[in-house]
Amino acid sequence: MKLAKRQPPALLVILALWLMVLASSSQATIVAPILPRIGEALNIPEAWQGSLVTGYSVALSLFAIIIGPVSDHLGRRPVLLAGTSLMAVMLLMHSFANDFVSLLTVRIGAGVSGGILTGVAVAYVGDYFPYEKRGWANGWVMSGFAFGQVVAVPVGTILAERYGFRAPFFLFALIAAVSFFLIFIIIPQPPIKRLEERLSVKSALNNYWVLLQEAKVRSAAGAYATMLFAVSTFVVFFPTWLEKEFQMTPSATATLFMVGGIANILVGPQAGRWSDKIGRKPIIIASCATSAVVFTAAPFIITGTLSAYAVFFLVMILLALRLSPLQALLTTLVPEHQRGSLMSLVVAVGQLGGGIGGIAAGVAYAQFGYMGNAFLSALFIGLTGLIVWCGLEEPSRLLLSERKRLS
Repeated sequence: MKLAKRQPPALLVILALWLMVLASSSQATIVAPILPRIGEALNIPEAWQGSLVTGYSVALSLFAIIIGPVSDHLGRRPVLLAGTSLMAVMLLMHSFANDFVSLLTVRIGAGVSGGILTGVAVAYVGDYFPYEKRGWANGWVMSGFAFGQVVAVPVGTILAERYGFRAPFFLFALIAAVSFFLIFIIIPQPPIKRLEERLSVKSALNNYWVLLQEAKVRSAAGAYATMLFAVSTFVVFFPTWLEKEFQMTPSATATLFMVGGIANILVGPQAGRWSDKIGRKPIIIASCATSAVVFTAAPFIITGTLSAYAVFFLVMILLALRLSPLQALLTTLVPEHQRGSLMSLVVAVGQLGGGIGGIAAGVAYAQFGYMGNAFLSALFIGLTGLIVWCGLEEPSRLLLSERKRLS
């Protein structure tokens, strides 16, 4: 189905979604580098700090499940507007958190807004762009995450050091408000087929049950969950370990995330373009295998600031290599009127994996030091590659044409 001529240029659509990803991802990513500041300000033990990541992830998972059928029924645009407005409000509420419970509460609220947005954003790319351009489009949209690492997260880390941990969340609330405005004036609702059955709890649960009967959907969810578990266990206590082991300053930590963001900017859009040409699976599997080696070696080869930068730069390159191709591949698994439910299901299970990874990271770090985190990350990213290899297939051009005709 072709979009009407009055639709805005693709680059404007990418820009609006890019800003939403920038706001959403930056407010989530900032927690890791400022976790020591949060712990000091609110007297939170290290073993509890990972629960701030877990609370966010669990809330995101729950509301991603809820919002998937809603977006299939109502369309993606109103859901994007609701999510960005709620995120702006919840991030502003971080300014009033003064103890562990109140901070955990607002992080859960931010997770709710993240759940509304995350799967729907990827589904929108699938709605608006043809499959042969989805890797390119998704790569650029997801580069908002990388730009956040290069600019927003380092700036937020410096603000947290100078003015307290609440300052960066106020900054990201402003960005979320701007993203709401731009989505309101730019983003159209693509004229795709919507879910026709009456929206209810029973119909939503039935739709998810039907999806889960397919082995490829279960594999997709498993791949996302193990991937985010691996990322979470590696990243959450990485800055804490560097500060304690190598006396890295908060400013140096901010620069670390900037270096990682540069890697994402350089590789993310290109990874999508490469996967459009040579296929998604080879890139994803190669990234996972290489990441397993890097994660395992990290505690042994990092000896100071420069080596930490080099390892993190490589880790972020490998993340970019698998993220856009995997998301593009997932958009083809079901017809378009089920795409929102599929992406929300996959994101929900994935974030649950990331949340469990946050808990596991705290336990592993307390018991075994950072080496325990690194080995867990290697094990689970290897499992991700195995799941993609055995459980997901590239779609044939004939199948894509037939789905387009039927829609």
